[in-house]
Amino acid sequence: MSRRGNALNLGPGAPSRQLRPLIILATLILIVTCLYFAQAVLVSVALATLLTFLLGAVVSRLQRAGLWRVPALILVLVVAFSLLGLVGWVITRELTDLAKELPAYRKNISQKIADVRGARKNAGLETLQETAKEVVREIEKPTAGARSESPVPVAVQPPSLLSQLPALLGPAARVGLVIVLVIFMLLRQQELRDRLVLLLGHGRLTMTTRALDEAGRRISRYLLMQSIINGTFGLALGVGLSLIGVPYAILWGFLAAVLRFIPYIGVWIVAMLPIAISLAAFTGWMQPILAAALFLGLEGVIYLGLEPWLYSQSAGVSDVALLVAVAFWTWLWGPVGLVLATPLTVCLVVFSKHVAEFNIISVLMGDEPTMMPSVRYYQRLVAMDRDEASEIVAEYLKAHAAEELYEELLLPALTRAKRDHRSGALTGEELEFIVRATGEIIEELEGHEPQLPTARMQPRQAAPAGSAASSGARVRILGCPVRDQADELGLLMFRNLLASTRCDVVLASPGIFASQVVSLVEQEGVSIVCLGALPPGGLAHARYLCRRLRAQFPELRVLVGRWGPKGSKTGDEDLLRSAGVEHIGLTLRETRDAVVQLAQLPPPASVPVSR
Repeated sequence: MSRRGNALNLGPGAPSRQLRPLIILATLILIVTCLYFAQAVLVSVALATLLTFLLGAVVSRLQRAGLWRVPALILVLVVAFSLLGLVGWVITRELTDLAKELPAYRKNISQKIADVRGARKNAGLETLQETAKEVVREIEKPTAGARSESPVPVAVQPPSLLSQLPALLGPAARVGLVIVLVIFMLLRQQELRDRLVLLLGHGRLTMTTRALDEAGRRISRYLLMQSIINGTFGLALGVGLSLIGVPYAILWGFLAAVLRFIPYIGVWIVAMLPIAISLAAFTGWMQPILAAALFLGLEGVIYLGLEPWLYSQSAGVSDVALLVAVAFWTWLWGPVGLVLATPLTVCLVVFSKHVAEFNIISVLMGDEPTMMPSVRYYQRLVAMDRDEASEIVAEYLKAHAAEELYEELLLPALTRAKRDHRSGALTGEELEFIVRATGEIIEELEGHEPQLPTARMQPRQAAPAGSAASSGARVRILGCPVRDQADELGLLMFRNLLASTRCDVVLASPGIFASQVVSLVEQEGVSIVCLGALPPGGLAHARYLCRRLRAQFPELRVLVGRWGPKGSKTGDEDLLRSAGVEHIGLTLRETRDAVVQLAQLPPPASVPVSR
């Protein structure tokens, strides 16, 4: 009843919080609608912006080389648009000639089909072909009773230039708009940047400046490097195809350079085009095989050699998100969206990193790890997925030592599980599974299953006080879990870290009484006691154990391991020191170093214990 009452007490800001998802959804729908219906203008603006990023980087390099900005700008614009115009004219002629010669390739295509059919007979396919031919013949037969009349000639007048003017002006107007925008964007680049910072950075100047700089740097580098790579690929492919004899090699090289901007799928589209035309143009199979080998060889060199050498950083977008973005922008703006998908997505991801309200976009589409390894490990244990948790551990161990695994993965998972169990977010069964799975992983790291604590507790005469360092005798340490099995696992990791030292760690069972701990100290002859108390909880019992031990053994050294995520302080240090604790370890390494140092010193005089 109380929970329901609390749930109904939503507060004054509750209606706005409830409507926020609907407002965000409506805003996204409005944005997509505007992008779709205003694509005639927005596509030109987007193309002009990307060309500005690309050419602006070249202009900046010429300026750094000593050329003034205006002459550098004029030179870059003249060269760039002259090359684009020349390439456009050549490609248009190539396409026109290809369209005229395609009917001449029918014979070669038929011969290829006959060769394939001859290599492997397929009765079902032949029957299907014969049936299709019969159907076509039946359709072509004249209808019964139809009168055969001579066709009446119809004079078709060619369309006038005036009627074709809107269709001609449409693409020309867009190209002209892009050129004009690029010129003025380059001339007013700094002014446009300042206006954008002033518009978006009111009260957030630092954030906006960083976002614009990162977006400009990433997009400029991406476009420049990708243009170099794709241009090299297209040029090499065109030259290679012309040497093989594949017709229209310039066209295929240009299309390869353009289509390779489409991530992942553009490469395979590029591969199909020259291979298909070589199959249609030649009677034999040598040229298609050579074309395929040329493509595979060039792609291997580009992918394994040129791209890693030229790329110092990625575009910042994950693979899956980039494919989704390609599909979205293609649906929205057609073929132009294929080329614009990656740069536009990079802009969106970069701005979302710096704007807290759009952080969800950065999480969903960025290429940075979304979870820390410790969180992933704990999440798989909560899902009771022991296998994937073990895979995370194995992957982590490839680049980290076992002690880093303890500190960064296992201990944070145990402390988080204890905290979630205390708050009710984790059931007792789930907590038991997490502790058991972590214990099994620790045993696997040891290479053998540890024996029971009682089997390891062989009485041994303690080394004389102060003579451990001089005589080389081994130091006996009692590890006592304060509360539960999670504390015991922490001490087990601690024992593993001390395996290379002169310290022998004897582990007590979790949950034993204070009198039993006192008896173990007497039986084992230990000089150091380490109380394992993983946060949260265990503070009161740790203080009680420490008081009992120091009252019975004033010369005994007592440490407490409050090992948590990254050694975070728990605020219990003063309370524990008031009970007579000599050292409070927040990390396993820190506690290990303290034990090694204490083992080489003579026992101190009696330490007063506050009651």
